[in-house]
Amino acid sequence: MTVLWIFLGFAISLIGFVIVKRKMSFSAQKPADYDGPLSFDVRKALSGPLLCEGVIYGPTGRVASRFCAEMEGRWDGNKGTLSEFFTYDSGSRQDREWQLVVSDDGTIAAEAEDLIGTGRGWQRGDAVQLNYRIRLMEDAGGHVLDVTDWMYMTPNGVIMNRSQFKKFGITVGELVATMRPKEVA
Repeated sequence: MTVLWIFLGFAISLIGFVIVKRKMSFSAQKPADYDGPLSFDVRKALSGPLLCEGVIYGPTGRVASRFCAEMEGRWDGNKGTLSEFFTYDSGSRQDREWQLVVSDDGTIAAEAEDLIGTGRGWQRGDAVQLNYRIRLMEDAGGHVLDVTDWMYMTPNGVIMNRSQFKKFGITVGELVATMRPKEVA
């Protein structure tokens, strides 16, 4: 009888965990949660020179890396290129060039050299979501991770970016960063 109660307690805990994860967590967000007037248009917000600072948390929740980046966004209508030039606290550098296409309905298609396939996302109200698979640099293990990016426009025009990295459905890292227009002298 005791084994049955232990099993039942475990099953109830597992069901509770799944409900909380699906309804009350970072991954429970949906683009429709941010429906409203479009205040975050990637074609405007990710245009021109930008500065970015951020931290990457490892699977234990501790800071694994810090970085700064300079970015440059260029758009021709609904097609754009976002060039990123990262410098990490370890001294390593990484460059990435995103090819972005924004449809009239707010959907976003994204490609980059280190992405597996095409990333897909939405812009709604003051938020942008992007999902993609990325292959990490060899010095970071070369793993392929599933990424969910959420970017939020703040009232002063700074973009807050939060991303989760998963492998086999398990969160193995998180990124928090800011992006803002670079002051041009």
